[in-house]
Amino acid sequence: MIKPVMNNAPMDNVNFKRKINFAWLFKMALRDSRRNRSRLLLFISSIVFGIAALVAIYSFRYNIQNDINQQAATLIGADLTISGNKEPDEKLQKVLDKLGDDRSQERSFPSMVLFRKTFSTRLVQVKALEGNFPYYGELETTPVQAGRAFKTGQYALVDKTLMLQFNAKVGDSVSVGNETFAIAGVLNKAPGQTGIAASVAPLVYIPMQYLEKTGLITVGSRINYSYYYKFDKKTDVEKLAKGMETQLDKAGFNYDTVEGKKEGTSRSFADLSRFLSLVGFIALLLGCVGVASAINIYIREKIRSIAIMRCMGVKASEAFLIYLIQITGIGLIGSVAGAILGTAIQHLLPLVLKDFLPITISVSISWLAIGQGVLLGLIISILFALLPLISIRNISPLNTLRLSFDDTTTIRDPFRWLVYILVLLFITSFAYLQIGDWMGAISFTIGIAVAFLILTAIAWLLIRFTRVLVMSSWSYIWRQGFANLYRPNNQTIILTVSIGLSTAFIATLFLIQQLLIGQVTLSTGDNQSNMILFDIQTAQQKAVADLTRKQGLPVLSQVPIITMRLEKVNGKTAADAKKDSTLHIAERAYAYEYRITYRDSITNSEKITSGKWEAKAEPGKDIPVSAEERFAQRINAKVGDKLVFNVQGVMMNTYISSIRKVNWNKVSTNFQVVFPTGVLEDAPQIHVLLTHVPNNTVSAKYQQAVVKQFPNVSIIDLGLILNVLDELLGKIGYVIKFMSGFSIITGIIVLISSVRISKYQRIQESVLLRTLGGSRKQIFAITALEYLFLGALSALTGIVIAIGGSWLLAKYTFDMPYTVNLLPVVAIFFIITLLTVIIGLLNSRGILNKPPLEILRSNS
Repeated sequence: MIKPVMNNAPMDNVNFKRKINFAWLFKMALRDSRRNRSRLLLFISSIVFGIAALVAIYSFRYNIQNDINQQAATLIGADLTISGNKEPDEKLQKVLDKLGDDRSQERSFPSMVLFRKTFSTRLVQVKALEGNFPYYGELETTPVQAGRAFKTGQYALVDKTLMLQFNAKVGDSVSVGNETFAIAGVLNKAPGQTGIAASVAPLVYIPMQYLEKTGLITVGSRINYSYYYKFDKKTDVEKLAKGMETQLDKAGFNYDTVEGKKEGTSRSFADLSRFLSLVGFIALLLGCVGVASAINIYIREKIRSIAIMRCMGVKASEAFLIYLIQITGIGLIGSVAGAILGTAIQHLLPLVLKDFLPITISVSISWLAIGQGVLLGLIISILFALLPLISIRNISPLNTLRLSFDDTTTIRDPFRWLVYILVLLFITSFAYLQIGDWMGAISFTIGIAVAFLILTAIAWLLIRFTRVLVMSSWSYIWRQGFANLYRPNNQTIILTVSIGLSTAFIATLFLIQQLLIGQVTLSTGDNQSNMILFDIQTAQQKAVADLTRKQGLPVLSQVPIITMRLEKVNGKTAADAKKDSTLHIAERAYAYEYRITYRDSITNSEKITSGKWEAKAEPGKDIPVSAEERFAQRINAKVGDKLVFNVQGVMMNTYISSIRKVNWNKVSTNFQVVFPTGVLEDAPQIHVLLTHVPNNTVSAKYQQAVVKQFPNVSIIDLGLILNVLDELLGKIGYVIKFMSGFSIITGIIVLISSVRISKYQRIQESVLLRTLGGSRKQIFAITALEYLFLGALSALTGIVIAIGGSWLLAKYTFDMPYTVNLLPVVAIFFIITLLTVIIGLLNSRGILNKPPLEILRSNS
C-alpha cells in the first residue's frame, strides 16, 4: 500500500520517487471500475464486431488453405493437364501420345443445344470427353452411375441449371449440332467447377466418338483441346512438365499440375481473403474511433476522481497506469468476445461464398486466428485509448476545484505526437499485411488521414462560422442551439470527426457496391442490338441474314472475324521477350490466338486516344492497324511501333496507326486489333450478325429457326445475359452486403459512442438552464437543433469524402466509369442525421425527466 496516502500524511511527506506498487494499482483499477463497468460497455462493443469480422476471415483463410492442400487433385482431376486453343501439330501430338500411364482427352467449345421436348434453345459449353477422366474426384451426377455410363452410347450429361430451366428430365433428348443425345443424367458438379461458372456457362458432356457427327468442327470454330494424364508410377510431374514448357509455349499450349493448381488456387483465395480482410479492417477502424470516443467519455467523467487521488499523493504515472490497466482488461474482454463471435460467424462464410468455391470447405476452430484476433484487439484497445489516457498525466490537484478536460490536453505534448505516429504506423502496417503492397498501404493510410483532416477542418470552420452567423435577433432557442456548437468545452470537432468518418466508411462501401453491381450497363433500346449470332461460315452469311429478315428482324450489323497470332513486336519474338524482361512484353501475347476484324470506321463503343484512324490500306506498304489501349500496354507498344501477325500461315507487316479506348461493357463486337479494309477480305473467316428482338416469344422462335437450319451457329441472347448477370451480381452483392454489415453495425455503435461524449457537458448546462427556469420543451428543442445541425453537417461531409474516395477507386483501381446512385446516398444522409438526433435526445432524456438537484447529486 502507499503509506503516505493511507495515513493521510501531509503532501510534503509524499515520496514521489517511490517504486510503483503494481499490486495496489491493480486493486485500485478493479475498485474504481465497479461503479463504471456499464459505462465501458460501449468501449467493448466498438471493437467486438471488427475483431469478429477479422477472426472469421482469418479462420476461413486457414481452413480453406488446408482444404485446398487436401483437395487440389480433385480440382484438376488428373496429375497433368495440357491444353490449347488449336489442334497440336504432328510433332507435339507424338509427345502427347506417349505421356502418362492413363490418358484422356477433351474438346470443349460454346454451342447451341436444342431440348427436343420443349424446342427450347440455350448457349452452353459442350465438352466431348474420351477416356477415364476424372482420375481424382468424380463427375457428380444424378443418378450416380451416369458420370461413367454416358460414355457407353449416344448419351449426354446436362448441367442441373439447364435441367431446371427447361424442365427436362433424365431420358429426354437434347440436340447438339446434327446429333441428338439421350440425357443420361443430371450434372451436379464437375472437377474445379463453381456455382458461378455453372450459371455463366452451363456444361453439356457428350462422348468424344460422336463429336465429328455433330458437324460443329468447322473452319474458324473456337475449340479448346485438353489432354489429361495419370501417372501410376512414381513420377516427378512438376519436373516433367517444366521440361516440356518451352515446346508447349512455342506451340501455344499450357500445362497445369496438382502443385500448380494448388498454388494458383491458393493465390486466388488469398486475393479473396485480402479483400474480405480489408472490409473487416474498415469495421475495425470504425471500432478504433469508438475506442477513442468511449475512453474520452470515461476520462472526462473521471477528472474529479483523478484530481482527488492526486491530492492524496498518487503520482501522475500511477493514475495513468490505473486507467491503462482498466482499459487493457476491458479490451481483453472485448477481444475475447469478438473472437468467440468471429468463430461462430465463420460457419456462415462457406454458405455466403459457396457459389465462388470449387472445393468443399470444412469449418473448424482456428486457435491461430483467435490468437491473432485477441492480440489485435489488445493492441487497438491500448493504442487508440492512449490519446485520451495520456492527458491523465496533466491532471493536477487543482482540477478538484476547476474541472476542465481541455486544461489537461496540449498539442505540444511529445507523447501525443508519438501516439499519432504509432497510430499511422499501425494502420499502414496492417493495410500492408492485407494488400501486400507498401504503396497501396501508404495510399490507404493517407486517405484515412486526409479524411480525418478534412473533417477536423470542416468542424473548425463550423465553429468560426457559427460564431459569426448567430444574430441577436434570433429566438433564444435558435441562439442557444447554435451557440452550443462553439461554446467552451464544445464537442463539435470530435463529434464531426467521429460521425463523419463513420458515414464516410459506410457510404464508401455502399457506393463501391453500387459501382460493382452496376458495372455492366446493357441497353435494350429499339436501336440497340440484343442478340448476337456468331460462328457463321462465309457460305452461310447471306442465308442467315435472309432468315433473320424473314423473321421480321433487322440485320443491324454483319462483322467478319479472322483468327491470327502475333509473331513480332518491333522485331522482337516470343523468345526475345522471354529472355529480356526489360522489353516489358507479356509472353502470353505471343501465344494468344487473336480474333480481329477489318472495317473503315470506328464504332460508337470506341474512342481514338492517340494516333490517326486509317480506313483503307495502301497496296505494297505496311498495313496500318488500330490497337486497343490495354493490348498496347501488354505488348509495351505505342503509335508507330511495328507488329508482325501470322494470318493462318501468311506473315503480315503492320504498324500501329492509332490506339483506341473500348467500352467493353457495351453489347457490341469489340476487338483488340482492327485492320483497315482492302487487306483481309479474301482470308478464311467467320462472321457475326447483330440483330434486335422485341420480346422473348420472338426470340425463342428465331433461335429455334436458326438452330434447326444452321446448327453450327451459336447465339448470345441479351435477355439470357441479363438474367445470368443479375444472378451473378446478386451473389456478389450478397457477399459485399454481408461483409459490409460488420462496418454498418460498428458504425452505428460508434455513432452512439460519439454522441455520448457530450453527455457530461450536457448535464452541467441542462441543470443550469433548468435552475434558471428553462422548460423541458426549450431544452429539448435546443438539444435537437444542435444535434440536427451536427448530424447533418457530419453526414454530408462524410458522404462528400465517400464520393471522392469511391471516384478515385473507380478511376484508378477498377478502371470503370463513375456514376453515383443518389437514392442510397440520400438515404444514408437522412438515416445518420436522424440517428444522431435520436441518440442525442435519448442521451438527454434522464436530465429532462429529473429535478436538477437529483441530477447533481447522482453525478457528484
